Amino acid sequence: MDRTELSVDGERFKAPRARVCVIIPARYHSTRLPGKPLLEIADRPMVVHVATRAAQARNVGRVIVATDDARVCDAVRAAGFEAVMTRTDHRSGSDRIAEVAAELDDVDLIVNVQGDEPLISPRVIERTIETLCEDEAASVATCCEKITTVTDLFSPHVVKVVVDGRGRALYFSRAPVPLPRDSVQQHGSLMAAVEAEPQLLTAFRKHVGLYVYRREFLLEFAHERPSPLELLESLEQLRALEMGAKIAVVEVESSAIGVDTLEDLARVRALAGGDESRSSVERCHPDGATV
Repeated sequence: MDRTELSVDGERFKAPRARVCVIIPARYHSTRLPGKPLLEIADRPMVVHVATRAAQARNVGRVIVATDDARVCDAVRAAGFEAVMTRTDHRSGSDRIAEVAAELDDVDLIVNVQGDEPLISPRVIERTIETLCEDEAASVATCCEKITTVTDLFSPHVVKVVVDGRGRALYFSRAPVPLPRDSVQQHGSLMAAVEAEPQLLTAFRKHVGLYVYRREFLLEFAHERPSPLELLESLEQLRALEMGAKIAVVEVESSAIGVDTLEDLARVRALAGGDESRSSVERCHPDGATV
């Protein structure tokens, strides 16, 4: 991928020449938080915060919100951003963005930014795009972060990722992987092993749900049937691995805060009342070292 050097606010910045579009899937109906995209944070709908931060990524050329509800579409357009209506029967956000991507013949890379992460860092978006541009063999790029608590390690809601020495995903799981066999045998269980050897936590990584796709692969991915491992773990990224795709992984220091509960919403509202930039990732590196 050809690259050009830019200067933004005095900072030298290597930007890929790829044509990049962020698509933000924003489904109105949510089991726990109905109307989630339109929940107000600092006097603006949550999805508008996401679009604003995505537009601040310096290697993004276009931002589109893909929604199934006219109220979301109207709110996004009123804020000056592009929005399109999609079908209501999509199984996942990836399917929703693929519907939009199919019409974007002039785009090389599609970035899937979750619509419920209003404090996502533009820098993380930039670096994930850069990583896919740098790894020509990869079809997808995504993010991970260190696991620092036992609660996250054992939670099935926190997806774990195992990464190889080249920074590519080997596997994603809701279970704690990889298993430190010798320590588990010595202490009798993984819980006991981690309590006795807290440093074991450094072996685990939490997956962060930001994806950058090569457009052609996204369209192929969306047409594939759910794979056996995907159905077993309920993780659609396993479909990509079972298709033989290579997924590049960027390790970041701390992820944006996803809003899934009223408690999450209260936390984000409190952060947005101060300096939002301090609440999200600003430094990341593709091979596991933070910078």
